[in-house]
Amino acid sequence: MSTNEMGLFLRTRREAVTPAEVGLPTGQRRRTPGLRRSELATLAGVSVEYLTRLEQGRDRNPSPPVLSALADVLHLTASERVHLYRLTKADSGFTCMGGAQPNRELRPMVRTILEQLEPAAAIVVNRLTEILACTEGYRTLMRGSGQLDDELPDLAGFAFTDPRAKVFYPDWDRVADHLVATLKQGPFRADPNIDALADRLTITAGAAFTDRVDTVPSLPAVTGITRMQHPEAGGLRMAYETLDLPADNDQQLIIYLPADAATAAALDALNGRRPGGLRAVSG
Repeated sequence: MSTNEMGLFLRTRREAVTPAEVGLPTGQRRRTPGLRRSELATLAGVSVEYLTRLEQGRDRNPSPPVLSALADVLHLTASERVHLYRLTKADSGFTCMGGAQPNRELRPMVRTILEQLEPAAAIVVNRLTEILACTEGYRTLMRGSGQLDDELPDLAGFAFTDPRAKVFYPDWDRVADHLVATLKQGPFRADPNIDALADRLTITAGAAFTDRVDTVPSLPAVTGITRMQHPEAGGLRMAYETLDLPADNDQQLIIYLPADAATAAALDALNGRRPGGLRAVSG
C-alpha cells in the first residue's frame, strides 16, 4: 500500500458528498467540493482533530464504531465499507496473495464461458491487468488500437506507455484513474510483481502514473461506460461489467456491451453481423 491509503479514501469520499445529501444547507462560499472536515466530524460524532489525524495518516487504527459512523455519514456502499475496513488492516504486513505468482492459466470452464460470450467483447485479466484471453468480439473492438499488439498485452501498460491509447480513449484520464485504482486495490507495492510493474510505469510514464498513485483512491468502479474512438467504426460507448473469479484464480472477467443503439449498430456492422446481433444495454 502507499503511505496513506485510508486517509486518501476518506478525503475523496468526503469531497464527493454534498451538504444537501446529509441535510446541511449549501452556503455560497465553500472551498471544498463536498463536506468540510468539521461537518463530517460533527455528523460522525468525532473531533475535527481526530478526523484530521485519520486523513493525514497520523492515526491508522480507528475503532469499529468510528468506522461505522464515518461510513454512515459518507453513504458508503457495502463494498466501500469492506474496502475501508481492509485499509485499516493494510499496515499489518499481511497480504492475501502471499508470494503467489500472477496466474496466467485459464481453467477450461472459464475459457468455455468466454467462448460462449461471443459476439460480445470480453477479456480475462489477472491482477497485473495482463490480458490472458479474449473473445473475437474483443479483438474486433480493439482492432487498430494497438492494445493487442504484444504477445502478453496488459491494460495498464498500453494506457500509460502507448500514445495510441489517448486517441482510442477520448476520456483517457478516467481510464488512467481506473487502472491505477485497479492496481492499488490489493497489496500494491507489497506485491513484488505489482511493485515491478509500478516501477516500470514510474519510469516510462512518469508523473502521469505517479501523480495518480498519490491521489487516486484504491477502489475501481466495477461497472460503468467507456468511450472509444474506433478507427473504423468511429465513436463508441461501451458499458462494462467486471466479474471477480474465485480467489484461487486471481483473475477477473470483464465484459463490454454497447451502451446505446448507435453503438450496437456500429458493432454489428464492424463484425459483419445482421442488425440486432448485439443488443444495447440502454436506448
